[in-house]
Amino acid sequence: MWGKMVPIIRSEWLKLRRSKVWLLLFFSPLLAGLIGATASMTPDVDPWVFLQATVFYTHALLFLPLLTGVFSAFVCRYEHIHGGWKQLLAMPVHRSGVYLVKLLAVMGLLAVVQLLTVVSLLAAGMIEGVETPFPWGAVLLHVAAGWAACLPLAALQLAVSTAWASFAAPLSVNVIFTLPNMLVANSNDYGPFYPWAQPVLAMLPDRLGAGTFLVPTDTLLAVVLGSFAVFLAGGLLYFTRRTI
Repeated sequence: MWGKMVPIIRSEWLKLRRSKVWLLLFFSPLLAGLIGATASMTPDVDPWVFLQATVFYTHALLFLPLLTGVFSAFVCRYEHIHGGWKQLLAMPVHRSGVYLVKLLAVMGLLAVVQLLTVVSLLAAGMIEGVETPFPWGAVLLHVAAGWAACLPLAALQLAVSTAWASFAAPLSVNVIFTLPNMLVANSNDYGPFYPWAQPVLAMLPDRLGAGTFLVPTDTLLAVVLGSFAVFLAGGLLYFTRRTI
């Protein structure tokens, strides 16, 4: 199966490489890093925990969910505009393989964004003059957790993007559900179950220090994996049975 998916992966890579989607990779990390570099440090808080909270909050509250929606819509845009679904599905690979490669492309783009955010955090600390060692372990833990927390939203947005030919429609839906993050993320009861709030909850360190999460790890893990399985199964079922 994986051997048959190589042409699909190569085709997806060529489309992404020739596009301007790469410009979007830098927007959120640069803005979050700039805000962190100009923030007023709090003396009684560990400087890296403070910067981590500032940079990651700016990045994950709104921009990371929005980018997830943009990338999901973008990887389907070419097929919708140029009628490429028939050509793509004519390749000797199961439809589920095509769908999974699309999801892999979205998560790959998000991984690059997350790594650039680490660079922005490090740069913000250097500009602020932080002299304590950079907490690589805690930072990478939260960055990886934030990336993993995007899985349910990416699966959901990809399902919507494959269903709707309009590029703007899935983005509009994503924006509508992202804006309440400022309220939902502060709720211990509803925040962990809201796909658009899961990335920021996974990326923000607890008050106790870096390396701990705002919500219990087992709760976050169960909700993220459970919702991802549901959204992925629903999207795959629809895509494999739809008429192109």
